[in-house]
Amino acid sequence: MSQPLLLVANLCKAFPVGGGLFGGGKRFLKAVDGVSLTLSRGETLGLVGESGSGKSTVGNCILRLLDPDSGSIAFDGVELTGLSGQALIAARSRMQVVFQDPQSSLDPRMTVGDIVSLPLRVLGRARGRELRERAAAALHEVGLSAECLFRYPHEFSGGQRQRIGLARALTADPAFVIMDEPTSALDVSVQAQILNLMAGLQEKRGHAYLFISHDLTVVRHVSRRIAVMYLGAVVETAPTDTLFTNPAHPYTQALLASAPLPDPTKRQNLARLTGDVPSPVDLPPGCRFHPRCPEAMAACAKQPPPTVSLAPGHDVACHLHATG
Repeated sequence: MSQPLLLVANLCKAFPVGGGLFGGGKRFLKAVDGVSLTLSRGETLGLVGESGSGKSTVGNCILRLLDPDSGSIAFDGVELTGLSGQALIAARSRMQVVFQDPQSSLDPRMTVGDIVSLPLRVLGRARGRELRERAAAALHEVGLSAECLFRYPHEFSGGQRQRIGLARALTADPAFVIMDEPTSALDVSVQAQILNLMAGLQEKRGHAYLFISHDLTVVRHVSRRIAVMYLGAVVETAPTDTLFTNPAHPYTQALLASAPLPDPTKRQNLARLTGDVPSPVDLPPGCRFHPRCPEAMAACAKQPPPTVSLAPGHDVACHLHATG
């Protein structure tokens, strides 16, 4: 079996909050708590969950935009958590990101040509005429003309700006791209165009995506496998078809039941979870989902659930599936 491109193990990241008038009694918000993921070359892994579940923090830690508190991040066999300086720049040269909001992620003072060619300049891979030619080629790949090089982000629509962000991410020919809610700020018709463009570029170039989203319909369309997060932890990972036809975790089941059907002629009773999401500053004991779980047992409030393998590639952290 070939080595995965990305291997994340027991990743943790907490942020200090509060502290009181004199700085005492500092508490921590556990944004990411023991997350483990694998991603193969050329694969798309969907990472889903409610807002605030820690999805974007996982992506930022993988890229080392945030330093994790503990855990391992191995990219193509290289451990990233101990790297700094030029060694980290070299490792990250094969990693890129497309952010959620194409308006705020593009510098309004820079031309599109400068934006798209920035990764090449930072990495020292091109200069002068070659820099402009490679930027124009990247724009062409995402369906924009070379005339766009001399224009500014505010002159483009939201969908066009996201194409520019995608061109910037792909200019340096990365092996791995994090897509952090790349279509959530776009109209539905434009979303489809961007998703199809991403799929075509992946087929052509063979890079891997970590696709972060709260939209199950979108994730189902683009992902080979899906990991479901709740309050900083992964509760279920499975191949896409398996997750949608045979979800094992009660939270996954609730997420799928709450997604509206695309057919307006079919009526559907949307499932609603009871109670509020607990604070990540004060997580409940045992299973963090048990206060809202319709199938909670006594053990759920006492012990963290073990991760159980139900089938190859299908893992769930839930007492309902624990043996013995």
